[in-house]
Amino acid sequence: MGSAPCSGRGRGGGGLQDLGCMPWKLSKQKGVLVGGEVGGGTGGGGGDEKSDLEGHDLSNPQAPPPTPIYHEKQRRELCALHALNNVFQDGAAFSKDTLQDIYQRLSPGTLVTPHKKSMLGNGNYDVNVIMAALQTRGFEAVWWDKRRDVSSIALSNVTGFILNVPSNLRWGLLRLPLKRQHWIGVRDVGRVYYNLDSKLRSPHPIGNADELRKFLRHQLRGKNCELLLVVTEDVEVHQTWRSDSC
Repeated sequence: MGSAPCSGRGRGGGGLQDLGCMPWKLSKQKGVLVGGEVGGGTGGGGGDEKSDLEGHDLSNPQAPPPTPIYHEKQRRELCALHALNNVFQDGAAFSKDTLQDIYQRLSPGTLVTPHKKSMLGNGNYDVNVIMAALQTRGFEAVWWDKRRDVSSIALSNVTGFILNVPSNLRWGLLRLPLKRQHWIGVRDVGRVYYNLDSKLRSPHPIGNADELRKFLRHQLRGKNCELLLVVTEDVEVHQTWRSDSC
């Protein structure tokens, strides 16, 4: 869990239906594989003598294996950690200890804090921890102004996206009538954008750049949904996360 600052996607089951933002109807992606192997046919048949190329269809080479997708699942209230690692596609990018150390440095010696669970290392980290964590790896978080349309985002210069959305609380299989803010990661893998929400059973394909923009617009229309762009320091300094029309 986490919380977003003021203005200036149940484990393994609920998925997007548990998010407070408007539901997104995922389109089916042809040829998109999340895991497993790509099967290949066997050549053969023919006479007694064969050339080196006989039995192979050169016009249809075997498809390459699918790009593996790293998807970290929800533990405790560590959705900020999961969102960061999912965006970086690296389970070793950040650790609970790393985020806890950053939190303690941001709140040195505090005994009274709005995020008491963070003091125990259980998570529930806010945007300040995420921004500081990104800076340790040479990245920045750009808070997206929802008054602008997402068509103004230069997608080729954005490493990934982190959304802050309302999410239903659960106690086992029981859904509680309460909502907390939840961090989810989105990025492209193998030229396809994926929703890497840690509460999903598996990554959900969003699609190409146009479908990503539709997805982001849909989410940002929801109440209390915010968007962070994860960019390199150089991109942030030169503001190249914005297109010319921004």
